Amino acid sequence: MTLHGYAGRYLRVDLTTGHIKTVELDPVLARTYLGGNGFGTRLLWDEVGPEVDPLSPGNLLVLATGPLSGTTWPGSGRLEVIAKSPLSGAYGDSNSGGFFGPELKYAGFDMVVFQGRSPRPVYLYIEDGHAELRDASTLWGKGTYETEALIRQELGDPDIKTCTIGPAGENLVRFACINVSYMRSAGRAGMGAVMGSKLLKAVAVRGFGGVTLADPGRFWELTMAAHQRIRQNFLYPMVRQYGSAGLTALVNMTGRFPTKNFQLGAFDEHPKIGGEALEKYVVKHLACFACPVACDKAVRLDEGEFRGTLTSSLEYEAVGSLGGGIGNSHLESIVRGNRLCDDLGMDIISAGRTISFLMELGQRGIIPPDFADGLDLSWGNYHTMLALLEKTALRQGVGNLLAEGVRRMALEIGPESEPYAMHVKGQEIACQDGRGQQSMGLAHVTSTRGADHLKAYPTIDETGFPSPAVARYGEQYMPELIDPHAVRHKPMIVKDGEDFSAVVDASGHCKIGGTFVIAEIDWEDEAGALQAATGWNITADELKAAGERIYNLQRCYNVLHGLGRAQDTLPRRMLTEPNPSGTGRGRVVELETMLDEYYVLRGWDLKTGVPTRARLLQLGLEDAAERLKL
Repeated sequence: MTLHGYAGRYLRVDLTTGHIKTVELDPVLARTYLGGNGFGTRLLWDEVGPEVDPLSPGNLLVLATGPLSGTTWPGSGRLEVIAKSPLSGAYGDSNSGGFFGPELKYAGFDMVVFQGRSPRPVYLYIEDGHAELRDASTLWGKGTYETEALIRQELGDPDIKTCTIGPAGENLVRFACINVSYMRSAGRAGMGAVMGSKLLKAVAVRGFGGVTLADPGRFWELTMAAHQRIRQNFLYPMVRQYGSAGLTALVNMTGRFPTKNFQLGAFDEHPKIGGEALEKYVVKHLACFACPVACDKAVRLDEGEFRGTLTSSLEYEAVGSLGGGIGNSHLESIVRGNRLCDDLGMDIISAGRTISFLMELGQRGIIPPDFADGLDLSWGNYHTMLALLEKTALRQGVGNLLAEGVRRMALEIGPESEPYAMHVKGQEIACQDGRGQQSMGLAHVTSTRGADHLKAYPTIDETGFPSPAVARYGEQYMPELIDPHAVRHKPMIVKDGEDFSAVVDASGHCKIGGTFVIAEIDWEDEAGALQAATGWNITADELKAAGERIYNLQRCYNVLHGLGRAQDTLPRRMLTEPNPSGTGRGRVVELETMLDEYYVLRGWDLKTGVPTRARLLQLGLEDAAERLKL
């Protein structure tokens, strides 16, 4: 049976025994969960129970594509990585652009599932339906850039695409990431640590196949229309020219730019580190597979203290985490820090947040002056920042503590430090202050992988002026819908965004170009693309149910691990300390009001935050209801 849009097979790799098995993709699984995070969520639910430690052989590591991966649909180069998270101890996933996802499809596989733990460092090589484990002992200890170069040299092919970890993943830094060709990262939730715990240094893939579509002519028409709409969007020129770093001024103006560990929502020196300042170092515009936006930039420093540094994927979150977050206006050090995080294999958001947490503890006298191995913890000290990044990846000195993430740091340092640990469910909060945008405050809390801005990706109220996406809800909602400080309708925005994001992540394309930031693709567009790709007569309503199904099963997985309403909260600062900055001045996150309405929309119990039996049955999740004894 041909599964249009899919390769139709996936790999199961037992690293303990070295056995590799090719498995036929179940058509029912494909129709019910689509792909990507949908596949990964189902596998975690079925095979990784609450007794499994995230860094033990019992955890799974899933690399998954979707039915739109490797097609001409805008931004179809995404790869989803799913495992139990070392940060939250519950559901975890991460997403990357680049070219690995399409290459995996072209090699004949929709997904790779790793289990067990190798007795020695290995990497997996996949080429056109064949897979083998190879020795990686000589690669262990090396950075991600050198690892990729050496694998390409060994295999004699400069076009090999890789997923690699650096020293941070090897040393089980809980927020280690996976670097993905070309210079992209599956950054959040500690997927690199899971990979390192399995002694899996890399996955390399080469494919010469293609993707079979049910209706190629119709798919091409829909694709071209989507590409044209994206290019005509009013935000397109800015995003293309500056990338996401171009958002710095806007976010700063609205009081959402976390400064000095969220003490402030704006950074007076932000013009020194934003997209316009960065532009002078840009040497090339880069795009992921099938992307019309090219938001990535290759950046090179040709002079100064860090001369010779070359990096890419220096996004808004890097500028925020290593810049405003620690009071640092030295742009060249941020470029250097970005390079270090990529090569060492570390999530730049969590890395920056651990440093800003440490600096605030130093400011408040909660830790002694010599706590950080003699390093000066004054705000803006970029030499300290760079030193701490390396110490963290290598777990040297105080870096051994930072490698555990801010929640565990606070538990180690003591209760007086906890109010300044900026996390939700163990994952550090990204550079989005919810006090300046109520929907973002709610989104951090309801994200299934811990604090997150990309699970719901609420952008309708981000700027305070209408966008094309507003039409999805009706003009009667517009006044409060686009007001970032109003709470009315924000639970609806967050829920709809989470369901749509689940489908986008399962389908295998990008949220930046075409869906949220440039809001030109909606439920109907997604349904049309999937119809033409797969041949399914799938409607927008069916897709909404699929998104809800995936998101509810992730929630059930977290409930299975003891997470519920009590954990759906923010750090005290967000709830009690008014934002002192920008248009968000004087605001706190009005969480409880929004959370009640959100639970009602979700069909979850108001007291516990657990999905009700009725809602789970509606979504075809009877087994989840039974397992949770609902």
